[in-house]
Amino acid sequence: MRSPRSLLPLLGWCAATLTSVALASVAMLPVLRTATADEGTLVSVDQLRGPVDLPSAAPPTPSRPATVSPAPPTATPTSTSSPSRTRTPTQEPKPPAEATAPATVTKEDGWTVTTAANGDRTYVRAFRVEGGQTVIRATDGVIKLVTATPSDGFAVATVQNTPDNLAVYFNEVNHSFIVHVVWQNDKPFAEVSEIGT
Repeated sequence: MRSPRSLLPLLGWCAATLTSVALASVAMLPVLRTATADEGTLVSVDQLRGPVDLPSAAPPTPSRPATVSPAPPTATPTSTSSPSRTRTPTQEPKPPAEATAPATVTKEDGWTVTTAANGDRTYVRAFRVEGGQTVIRATDGVIKLVTATPSDGFAVATVQNTPDNLAVYFNEVNHSFIVHVVWQNDKPFAEVSEIGT
């Protein structure tokens, strides 16, 4: 029979593996929650060079979350030495989601613009070029990459020197597509370029 001491390396390895799986799962949650672009908002380089004529799709309507009644507050012990002392929650329940005004969704220069009840505007746009596709989000002077997926034979690279300036490169040998977005005049401005052949 093996001694319990000989199992310590195995138990340590199991603990480290479980910890790394849990951390990786938590780190991937924002990526997995990111919505993918619908095909109606993707544009080609040719469409961006000429007047933009996107199919007019009805803006998505925000879904209302189900109303959940808050659970009644319960007393919980604060110390194991004195079980008679209890702490009760003092926070008031939040008002239901229906009490706030819904966000409005519009289209501006190819961008899907969501205006929150407080007036904050979020711009989202999908770009499709021969080298791949990307989705970019812009809010109040900050440009963020949501996704960038290269086509077969292409590699993707991003450059962001300042929060208000982002370039996404889809590269193959002697040929590149560049999606460049800057924050200008209180809204995002996008330019798509093709370099090489």
